[in-house]
Amino acid sequence: MPKAFGNISTVYFVGIGGIGMSAIARHFLKANMHVEGYDKTPTPLTQQLEKEGAQITFIDAIEEISRAVGNADKNEVLVVYTPAIPAASQLLNWFVNNGYQVKKRSEVLAELTKNHFTIAVAGTHGKTTTCCYLAHFFKQANLNFTAFLGGISANYGSNYITNGDSEEQVLIVEADEFDRSFHRLHPNISIITSIEPDHLDIYGNYESLQEAYQVFANQTQQGGKIIVNDRFSNKILVGKECTMHTYGLYSEQFGIQQIGVANHQFFFELGGTGSLRFVNGLPGEHNALNATAAMAAASEFMSYSDLSQYLPTFTGVQRRFQRIFESESSVYIDDYAHHPTELKYAIETATKLYPERKTTVVFQPHLFSRTQDLANEFAEVLAMANELIIMPIYPARELPIKGVTSNWLLSKAGKGKVLNHEQVLDYVSTEKPELLLTLGAGNIDLLVPKIQSIYQKAVAV
Repeated sequence: MPKAFGNISTVYFVGIGGIGMSAIARHFLKANMHVEGYDKTPTPLTQQLEKEGAQITFIDAIEEISRAVGNADKNEVLVVYTPAIPAASQLLNWFVNNGYQVKKRSEVLAELTKNHFTIAVAGTHGKTTTCCYLAHFFKQANLNFTAFLGGISANYGSNYITNGDSEEQVLIVEADEFDRSFHRLHPNISIITSIEPDHLDIYGNYESLQEAYQVFANQTQQGGKIIVNDRFSNKILVGKECTMHTYGLYSEQFGIQQIGVANHQFFFELGGTGSLRFVNGLPGEHNALNATAAMAAASEFMSYSDLSQYLPTFTGVQRRFQRIFESESSVYIDDYAHHPTELKYAIETATKLYPERKTTVVFQPHLFSRTQDLANEFAEVLAMANELIIMPIYPARELPIKGVTSNWLLSKAGKGKVLNHEQVLDYVSTEKPELLLTLGAGNIDLLVPKIQSIYQKAVAV
């Protein structure tokens, strides 16, 4: 049983299918607690949770609460919810109005990290991959740890990875800036991968976002480390009780040197490691940076020589530059990229790996507010594609904003077409793009197995 919730025997998750929520649900399942939850629709994540013992409903109605929860002592029930759940949720309001212990996901994660050595990774982008690198290193080194991930590790097929059961476990967590969730954490090692404009619907402006990252850095435990991408180190001030370490291309501390590509694999050298060559399991300069951030933290627990052995075996994160299909005639890559910088990384990496191929990008914008705030940046990056398809904006938690549409974004990019899910499948089936990227954080991932099947059938003919 998680020590922070010693009196709890039953946990109900409102929004259990979320990537962060499901990782915590798995933690309570592992502790042999009764886990139930609600989500809007079934997904591979909810199906897997059900296999692991969770009871899940997809109807937001009080009648869906089981007797195991409804008849339990309220002092032994914990209700966890995500801010993505609408305020009008019948289930959430019933628990609140009937005196149950109701906490946000970020509050529960903060409680779980108390009294544990914690490595927390923050950043506009790169945090999930960096966390997965760390979890892989700790797993390969057979150390005592638990990792709560914001994506599915390709190596382990889960967003929850653990090794050992001791209370002395190191915890690896993502520090999410949305809704200022990361302000609840007090890590021993803080990593900041990037500080770029995003979630301006929450923060209002970039300056406020930067201040939020400073607050996160200030919460690092006394005597701890703050590891920052050197591009953003001038935005973070460190008090005397902590030390700052920077990493980046040719940084004086953890400096990446001699980065290159050989046989479709990226490699680099890292200053201060005796000129060890690191062959990265993932492509791209950005992933060399993510790997370096993770190694800078992991070097507290293992040697760089060991890390150089673990790194090539890292296969990444599902939907992070994931090569879904590859043949002599076609390559298909899928990526969760939903911020202009992430899109740039994905497109540039693909064209470096396959410079001879024509690039087709299918992008699904995520959130009306993000599309509006970063429209010019999106347009500039998307124009890099040889062929561009933009899908309708995925609203998530938002209502439409007048004038903010995919056609409007397309007009700024100056090329391409707007297609829905079915039209994208028809296009791929007809054109068989030689280098195809599907990019976005909404429900574009539903296309992935169907597009994979199209390519596989074309090869089989």
